[in-house]
Amino acid sequence: MTDLTLLCGHVLTYAANPFAVPWSEAVRVDSAGGVLLCGDRIAEVGNADAMRRANPTAKVVEYGDKLIMPGFVDAHVHYPQTGIIASWGKRLIDWLNTYTFPEEMRFGDPDYARDVAGRYLDLTLACGTTTVCSYATIHPASVDAIFNAAADRGQRIVAGKTCMDRNAPDGLRDTPQSAHDDSADLIARWHGKGRAVYAITPRFSPTSTPEQLEALGALWAANPDCLMQTHLSEQVDEIEWVKGLFPTARDYLDTYEAFGLLGARGVYGHAIHLETREIDRLCEVGAALVHCPTSNTFIGSGLFDLAGVVAREIPVGLATDTGGGSSFSMLRTMAAAYEIAQLRGQAVHASQLLWLATAGSARSLHLQDKVGSLAGGLEADICVLDLGSTPAIAQRSTRANDIWEAIFPTIMMGDDRAIADVWVAGVRRD
Repeated sequence: MTDLTLLCGHVLTYAANPFAVPWSEAVRVDSAGGVLLCGDRIAEVGNADAMRRANPTAKVVEYGDKLIMPGFVDAHVHYPQTGIIASWGKRLIDWLNTYTFPEEMRFGDPDYARDVAGRYLDLTLACGTTTVCSYATIHPASVDAIFNAAADRGQRIVAGKTCMDRNAPDGLRDTPQSAHDDSADLIARWHGKGRAVYAITPRFSPTSTPEQLEALGALWAANPDCLMQTHLSEQVDEIEWVKGLFPTARDYLDTYEAFGLLGARGVYGHAIHLETREIDRLCEVGAALVHCPTSNTFIGSGLFDLAGVVAREIPVGLATDTGGGSSFSMLRTMAAAYEIAQLRGQAVHASQLLWLATAGSARSLHLQDKVGSLAGGLEADICVLDLGSTPAIAQRSTRANDIWEAIFPTIMMGDDRAIADVWVAGVRRD
């Protein structure tokens, strides 16, 4: 019989999307809660004392007043940019040419790719992130590296070979045919194996010719259970560049739609400067957007319209966007999302921020039946938050009138010190 483990403490659960119904009806924290683990799955969530009585042989882990919650799900990252995070002072295109492309050239070395992939996952696990959706580089070995590193750690992972055949340096371009064939080989090798999901990955339309976009659209049509990830409407000068490259396109989204790269399993990062038609089409097909707040402010891209997007019921995930984003931490990312929403006149509740960073991101990646929530049958990926991890946070949380006042300071001021424990597929990380 598989050993049982019972985690006891304050347990965060979701009954609904807190942007669709009042947050008080959607999100609950049970101060006497428990999460029963059986192997790599959650067996049950409920009252800790009742589960203790019903499962007397279970190993009990007492977390006291700490918060037991789903592991964070980071819906848009570039693991190859780990080493250049927090690089100074550039707009998007200059930043790519100055920092990103030279670093990504190094991933032709499989040993280098393996080193960075392992380092990236360890850094994010230390921040409570148990699932990531990552771009690799044009090199197939860079995709193997991140999938292998995740498998070694038992993690759920979404990733794909970044495809670029123009507007990139020599040595960092593929072709329409090689992009298709390399991606097809990687899909056969990784998609659906263990906890791996493949995402077909054109970087963005300026770095892919129409021929390459068409080839990747055909690949997606042949593998419709894969995700497709790319960038959309991040900066206004980028949008003008796209208009010049695709003069017959109706808008930025149309540069994907025209080649079969718009669909329900599409995941579009940033999406700050959307036109009405683009919003309508995203809504119609059920595609997901990913909010990357620290990146959007760090590179000066703009303010994502969270309220407007969720009002249209478009799935939204949350992401660090390493390394345009300036932190590996989803706590810092939630704080930035709160601040951006404030600038747009919306006060996002702590429960909504936590949902975005877990269940919302899982939904955007079509993983809601696997991760992102604490419920029976889901994979046992769990983060435990210390709500008094630093003196500054502790002195504020001790004055809280309710659990949400106790949680909010950790969202706004917390870092990796707030991560008391992480469980991946039912295994406690040291």
